[in-house]
Amino acid sequence: MTDLDALRYPIGKFLAPASIEEINIEAMVSNLAALPAKMRRETLNLNDLQLDTPYREGGWTIRQVVHHVADSHINCYCRFKLAMTEENPVIKPYFENLWAELPDGKSAPVKVSLDLLEAVHIRLDLLLKSFQRVDYLRTYVHPEYNRVFYLFQVLANYSWHSDHHLAHVTVLKKKMGW
Repeated sequence: MTDLDALRYPIGKFLAPASIEEINIEAMVSNLAALPAKMRRETLNLNDLQLDTPYREGGWTIRQVVHHVADSHINCYCRFKLAMTEENPVIKPYFENLWAELPDGKSAPVKVSLDLLEAVHIRLDLLLKSFQRVDYLRTYVHPEYNRVFYLFQVLANYSWHSDHHLAHVTVLKKKMGW
């Protein structure tokens, strides 16, 4: 792994599980539920200059990371609901890099997205805790990848995604001595 890859993927790249037996569903649901508090704690005392510091050269600022996580996890919640209410629906992809460049992604107070993330995760946690194991075998189609995703893979991905972006914040804070 190059130095740039280490900054870009501080916890490593996501490896999708091939079967539901490969994951601990309860641990991943708990990890998702814990993200809003962890993200709030890690950004609580950062000033605007710190929030507007990119986690790596050419990367998003901490502010953009926080807004991206909220955007992404809203989509996550919708994708779970679609898969639970439709047979193998085709989800709507979005251009996360372009979303991060919109004015709200570049300049809105992080509190807005932290509050949004908390609310979405309360709903997501309630939804996921209502699932039976068999529900994680439901699927959706992601047209960007032209393939089917099982909900257990989606859960694993968003659990990783939570740790991945939280690490962008914590690694930068450590590097900068904040």
